Amino acid sequence: EVQLQASGGGLVQSGGSLRLSCVTSGFTFDEYAVGWFRQAPGRQHEGISCISSADRSTYYADSVKGRFTISSDNAKNSLYLQMDSLKPEDTAVYYCAVATSYSSTYYLHSAYQYWGQGTLVTVSS
Repeated sequence: EVQLQASGGGLVQSGGSLRLSCVTSGFTFDEYAVGWFRQAPGRQHEGISCISSADRSTYYADSVKGRFTISSDNAKNSLYLQMDSLKPEDTAVYYCAVATSYSSTYYLHSAYQYWGQGTLVTVSS
């Protein structure tokens, strides 16, 4: 059974940092695309940062480039998102996900089949 457990969210002031973690199980971690998405109130899911299954290349949304860094630890089956220089507009529920079917558009929400429960990030101004 595929499982993902996200953690690390919280309340932080604008300009601060947070590190999200996602512990996974039930699949071979380094064989599939994994990623972080977020959903703010009243908005659709947004792909933040993903790692492709093909060559482990990374994708970042323009809104977070230069501020967020995705990383993984295959030995721990874990995915991380280091978030620096946080802004109020980064406030959202953040989800980790895995795509167990190959997709060239691994940065899209529709490519992913399994999702963690989400962790809330609130950035105050």
